Amino acid sequence: MDTIVIKDLEVSFRVGVPEAERAAPQRLLVTLEMRRDFGPAAARDDLALTVDYFAVSRRVLSFGEGRSWRLIEKLAVDLAAAVLREFQPDSVAVEVKKFILPEARWVAVRVERRREQPPPVSTGLD
Repeated sequence: MDTIVIKDLEVSFRVGVPEAERAAPQRLLVTLEMRRDFGPAAARDDLALTVDYFAVSRRVLSFGEGRSWRLIEKLAVDLAAAVLREFQPDSVAVEVKKFILPEARWVAVRVERRREQPPPVSTGLD
């Protein structure tokens, strides 16, 4: 399976267990790994047959508008569900890094999700 990786996309979302922590957006880093067979896209050199990583990045950057989460675990699960639903990779891994512990560089949560059944892949030769 082929993979597109968006590494450490910087976002500002409201996340934290205490209400005071959610009062203002905080810096997070999001990494996404989206798996899909890129053979048809490569054969035709056609963006429509792959995962548009620019569109995914724009969606992730705007994902937190008007929303907040208590747990980065919930944020990661919600992001994975949105990417699967809207961009149709066969699977996605989402890692969210939060800079909350002064003694650590970051704390991270990583979730992996698969679609129930991959969509049919058009070769463009049908």
